[in-house]
Amino acid sequence: MNSTRPVTIKDIARRFRCSPSTVSRALNDHPAINEDTRKNIQEYAREVGYQRNEVSLSLLNKKTALLGVVVPTISNYYETAVIEGLHSVLQPMGYTLNICVTNENYLLEKEYLSRLLSNRAEGIFLSVSQETYDSGYYEHLENVIQRKTPLIFIDREYEDFETSRATVDDYHGAFAAVEHLINIGYKQIAHLKGPNGLTVSEQRFRGYKDCLQKHEMPVREELIINTNFQVESAIVPTKRLLDMASPPDAIFGVNDQVAIGAMRVVKDKGLRIPQDIGLVGFDNSPISAYIFPSLTTVSRPGRKIGMEASRLFLNQVNGSVDFLHESIVLPSELIIRESSLRL
Repeated sequence: MNSTRPVTIKDIARRFRCSPSTVSRALNDHPAINEDTRKNIQEYAREVGYQRNEVSLSLLNKKTALLGVVVPTISNYYETAVIEGLHSVLQPMGYTLNICVTNENYLLEKEYLSRLLSNRAEGIFLSVSQETYDSGYYEHLENVIQRKTPLIFIDREYEDFETSRATVDDYHGAFAAVEHLINIGYKQIAHLKGPNGLTVSEQRFRGYKDCLQKHEMPVREELIINTNFQVESAIVPTKRLLDMASPPDAIFGVNDQVAIGAMRVVKDKGLRIPQDIGLVGFDNSPISAYIFPSLTTVSRPGRKIGMEASRLFLNQVNGSVDFLHESIVLPSELIIRESSLRL
């Protein structure tokens, strides 16, 4: 037998001089096949390393048990926590998660969705990329809906689509973070904002702005500078803020990575945290509790988002014809640490 290719049912059938259907029944313990024959065929299959062709089986069963998870990155704690939540619910049920990372690229996101549909994925969990928002092209999402493949938005969403979604209340998390800084006594609060147009960025920015206005504090446009969520994207903006004639006395970062980048610049300037300048992040990444000073942040329940998204998917595939899509918004929580506790 040629050892360079996988062993097939036909190879086993030739060895036992029987039909492939007989081998298939034997491998599946069909009672119509003599017990000794079943055992001999199964033992031989193990010896030669036979593996079932899951693709062929899925075509016969019209089920693939394949699910797509399309996210912008897996370098941040939050995204990995969401994936863990999905895995904890769906893997024990026999589903396989195909993780696709877009790196915020629209064309890559479009290609991944096309491949998942071609591979007959039974559902897709999507966190929309920044370039998709920027481009305004959503036909690849429409294709998923038209194919009647369940599409569940996780974290980032697009509001105009009738589909289920599991997200976090970023607005009130940001509002609480800024109000905490105000209550401590900070007066000039800057915001290192995420990319324009992205739901999470805009919700956190709106929470920041509304909180300042509630407390009758000015929203200074020069204190609002965009980043791209990465730690290095905070370096130049923070230097700009600290070099101003009237610099901020606190910085609210769109996430922990940005806040940590800002913290490095503040320290390099010889300023004290939190005495000279307060810092708050967002996400409650594991490292935020162990840097010095420890970072005040907003916790987002990533694992629970994944678990809730799994429930939304299962409700849809097991639902009736009159199934209604759901929108789950989980609360965020302010975690107060040393970086903002000015005495």
